Amino acid sequence: MSEIRNVIVELLGQFSANREAQDYLLRFSSVENKQFAVIKVGGGVIANEMEELASALAFLRHVGLFPIVLHGAGPQLNAALEAKGIEPRFVDNLRYTDSEILAIARPIVYEQSQLLVEALDRHNVRSRMIQHGIFECDYLDKSRYGLVGDIKNVNTQSIDAAIQAGALPIVGCFGESTGGQVLNINADSAATALVTAIKPHKTVFLTPSGGLLDGSGQIISAINLRSDYAHLTSADWLHSGMSLKLDQIKSLLDQLPPTASVSITSARQLTKELFTHKGSGTLIRSGETFAACGSLTTEQKAKLRQLLERCFGRALRADYFESRVFDQVLYSSSFRAAAVITRDAENIPYLDKFAVTPNAQGEGLGTTLWNQITRLYPQIYWRARPKKSITPWYLKQADAVLRRGKWLVFAVGFEDMAKLNEAASVAAALSESWQASDIERFL
Repeated sequence: MSEIRNVIVELLGQFSANREAQDYLLRFSSVENKQFAVIKVGGGVIANEMEELASALAFLRHVGLFPIVLHGAGPQLNAALEAKGIEPRFVDNLRYTDSEILAIARPIVYEQSQLLVEALDRHNVRSRMIQHGIFECDYLDKSRYGLVGDIKNVNTQSIDAAIQAGALPIVGCFGESTGGQVLNINADSAATALVTAIKPHKTVFLTPSGGLLDGSGQIISAINLRSDYAHLTSADWLHSGMSLKLDQIKSLLDQLPPTASVSITSARQLTKELFTHKGSGTLIRSGETFAACGSLTTEQKAKLRQLLERCFGRALRADYFESRVFDQVLYSSSFRAAAVITRDAENIPYLDKFAVTPNAQGEGLGTTLWNQITRLYPQIYWRARPKKSITPWYLKQADAVLRRGKWLVFAVGFEDMAKLNEAASVAAALSESWQASDIERFL
């Protein structure tokens, strides 16, 4: 299998369009097999997206990667209980489990594992069901939750053995007490414990929704917990299930290195999430802090110049900082993402520069920076050339777009069309930021 991976890495290296995939595959190839990824699969995904799930997992296996798959079976268990006339009971968003419910749950979970094993087998991928022996538990609170486990230790020997045998581990969400009692475990809690023990390069939650949804039902592409957590948890549209998941992910990331992340996506978009900077779904990181200032020190100017020239691939004019009157410069603590905001003669904010390194894009810093901008500036406009790679992304962010000569002028928050037209003319007439030789070559 390592030979197949080497061939794919070599092939990807010959095609510039696949540089992102090559970069990620090389990164993943450098980690231990069991530390590539833990992928938590919701029961709804198994029920409705089995073929997409099996196809994505098969691709990962065929390039020599070993994701550890942990799955739930909530919808299936609810349906089985309903068929028996038993009303599901939840306490603090956890399923109350007595001996009758556990007796129904166990074969349901085993069946879902077997269905996934069979689907992978149709893709010529070996896998191994691991239902017990991983999670050592105490009772979470027997009087309150019944037979629900509180994980105290994680044993990975059976996972290691499956990978050593060339099989993908398929893990169910059951634990055992020291006395041998089988206990039900919340799937997200099981995933959190497994990730904390293994510390994988990637942690992925697959859900039917494909990500965390905002108040309009749209997927939130990236969450920087340092800057977004308080804002999100105070939002009236964040329902209890989503809030619980966000709290669990924050708790998980608090225990992992700062470089760790959690992705929430769909089975269909799994490979895109893993192998592209843009990804698909919601990327959650502990993140970096962002600062804002109206004037820059000499050191900050040097760092900003370096970032802009790296991202745009051109040299700034020597007098760039003297030719602009900054309203604010927003920048991440690592100076891998920054935005320069000025104001025009009518005191309307103008986004002069927006720069994010490729790696920072992959970490969601671009989205975090954009959220910072729109919170501070409900009305703002900016320009870009039509063929720039970022232009399609700008089109999604803008309320309005106008063409002015060689420029596209984008805007957010303009209600007066006359003011928008005037702003577009101002943007198009602004002097260039780059050295003349670079402008001529770019044009």
